[in-house]
Amino acid sequence: MQIVMYSALWCRDCRAAKRYFDEHGIAFTEIDIEETAGAADEVVRRVGKRAIPQLVIDGEWFQPYRPGEGLLYEELDRRLGVAR
Repeated sequence: MQIVMYSALWCRDCRAAKRYFDEHGIAFTEIDIEETAGAADEVVRRVGKRAIPQLVIDGEWFQPYRPGEGLLYEELDRRLGVAR
């Protein structure tokens, strides 16, 4: 499984997603939208807004959080095959 996460240092939900990946030993590639030229534009092009974190799991874009609710842990578990 290949996972890419679009993120930024200031993003609380991005930090939560990184902790989730680290806790479950899930490898991912991080693209900081503030540091990588064109990354923020790519997020806007794909999802219609500058909303992070955004995951690309085996080529499929997925927003792993819901505004006001935070990270969607159960949805991440299902998509990534993590047993609780």
